Amino acid sequence: MRRFVIVAICGVAALAAGCGSSSSGPGSATSGASGATTSSPGALSAEAKSTASGDIPDSQVFVTLHGAAFSMQYPEGWAQRSTASGTTLQDKNNLVRVVVRRGTAPSAAQVAQELQRQKQTTPSLQAGAPSSVTVGGTQAVKVSYSTQSAANPVTGKRVLLLVDRYVVPGTGRYAIVDLGTPKGVDNVDAYKMMIGSFRWR
Repeated sequence: MRRFVIVAICGVAALAAGCGSSSSGPGSATSGASGATTSSPGALSAEAKSTASGDIPDSQVFVTLHGAAFSMQYPEGWAQRSTASGTTLQDKNNLVRVVVRRGTAPSAAQVAQELQRQKQTTPSLQAGAPSSVTVGGTQAVKVSYSTQSAANPVTGKRVLLLVDRYVVPGTGRYAIVDLGTPKGVDNVDAYKMMIGSFRWR
């Protein structure tokens, strides 16, 4: 089993996120419960840099991201994008996004329906069946999906991004956490640790 060095860092800046390609900032998100909307964030999509890049090494140091509403560990050195509405973390074609919404968390069926609606704007999206999991001691919904990037204008390469989406209920709010990695890259252990570290504040 991989072991990780966990380093807590306080005062990480409040954060940002999005949808679509990483070049435009994948979608909108919120690290607090402000600026909430009933819509779900769009599906993640990677830039076409290479077909498989972004292995998180066994020696990776992790730090703690402190949002207004949550905390979560992530690999030290990953780029952070911050807006008033949320958080996106990125390294190579690895993308992690956290969105917090006000209200009652959607059911597993509603999560699946939302991803199906997102196929209208992301035709390459392919989603599996949602399942029930535990995140930070809270019963949550998990669903896996994949999206394909546009072709790189120079190399013509496309990246197939594999994403695990978690919908984590809180008190009067819920979080949508997308953890995406390109096909061919094995970040299962690191991502499992990251979502397992998610805590409401």
